[in-house]
Amino acid sequence: MDDSELQAIRQARMAELQKQQGGASGGAQAGGSAGNASNDQQQRAAQEEDMRASMLAQVLSPEARERLSRIRIVRAERARSVEDLLIRLVRSGQIQKKVSEQELISLLEQLSQQESKANKTKIVFERRNTNLDNDDDDDDFFD
Repeated sequence: MDDSELQAIRQARMAELQKQQGGASGGAQAGGSAGNASNDQQQRAAQEEDMRASMLAQVLSPEARERLSRIRIVRAERARSVEDLLIRLVRSGQIQKKVSEQELISLLEQLSQQESKANKTKIVFERRNTNLDNDDDDDDFFD
């Protein structure tokens, strides 16, 4: 997607949000300020989601975007964590070019290793010293 397509998508989304807000404003007048706050919150969330999508579209190659969408179908929480990581890397300036599918795979492997280290359980056997090593007890059996 180039910038003109992204801009067209953004404008269409904003028009849709404004239309929803216009249709909901009649009901919000009767409902009070709670309806306006909810509508503003929904609009803000939609704008943030649009920003995420546009940022990811700029950063990911088409193959990587396709792989991420397939991951989202299977494990939405994993796809969300990868998206968050990519956005953090872009904002910090660590990603300068489009991320290829192989780079996305390596990011997924790194996340998987980090999660396995965090979730790794360790079982420790602690044996109690009960002092049962007395030879006197063995002799009582034969008495």
